[in-house]
Amino acid sequence: MGYDFYTADVFTNRIFGGNQLAVFPHGEGLNSQQMQQIAKEFNFSETVFVFPPQTPKGTCRLRIFTPGSEIPFAGHPTIGAAHILASIGEIPLQGEITNIVFEEEVGPVPVKILAKEGKPVYTELTAAQLPEFGPKPPPIADLAPMLSLEPDCLLDGDNYPQAVSCGVPFLFIPLRDRDALGRAQLNKELWKKLLQSYWTSKVYIFTWDSEFNVSDLCSRMFAPGIGVEEDPATGSAAAALAGYLGSRDRLADGTLKWSVEQGVEMGRPSLLQVEADKENDRIKAVRVGGASVLVCQGTFNL
Repeated sequence: MGYDFYTADVFTNRIFGGNQLAVFPHGEGLNSQQMQQIAKEFNFSETVFVFPPQTPKGTCRLRIFTPGSEIPFAGHPTIGAAHILASIGEIPLQGEITNIVFEEEVGPVPVKILAKEGKPVYTELTAAQLPEFGPKPPPIADLAPMLSLEPDCLLDGDNYPQAVSCGVPFLFIPLRDRDALGRAQLNKELWKKLLQSYWTSKVYIFTWDSEFNVSDLCSRMFAPGIGVEEDPATGSAAAALAGYLGSRDRLADGTLKWSVEQGVEMGRPSLLQVEADKENDRIKAVRVGGASVLVCQGTFNL
């Protein structure tokens, strides 16, 4: 039987950049094992399967798979699926702004689609869960060799490593400069020893020393535990990053904004726009957005 699919490059406005995504607009008839096998066959960071909604407020239901496992929430699949479904007419656009709700395992995820001349140009999600902070991570003296770096390449003080989740947990490790970010390599043996039993094994490194003037900071993300050696753009991590950065910002009331580069080292530059609303010094909402480009379509014969 044939299943139609589309691919997009997400968090970029040009083909061959951003994070690759495959979307199956009609996943009915596929079981979990088949979806996992298809995701492994594509070998993208994530593959999305779309189903009818299960609640009155839902636009549709998404199931998201990495090559290694199903995950409850991910940013670039949410952003990219909205772009693809709007581009092919599965989600009717309602003028310049269309608001929808994706049902994901993490909960309902509100999504806003911006359009020009009847075509989607920018998509933004609101995280279903507010930032949650994990337990104290291993010390810098251990994290540095895990990244194949010297200890003084990692920042400390107020910018200490910390694990944060907005549905998917990541360990955030701030680095001194762009050189350290580019040189970092995950030592798999040390990574497994340090993080296999920790709150999360997904590692997100970043620096304020950005590559281009279009961004505030640069980042990389490693998640071999779910079959992703390195990811060119990670929306769920960007949402949690808003928790990391927002909790350290002195602004008590208002909206914080950051532009985040990722994927440069992989030859797939990505740009993610991140926002956090604060009220009485507490984060009340997190949003992540970006552009996407429709790349190809085809039929998967199963």
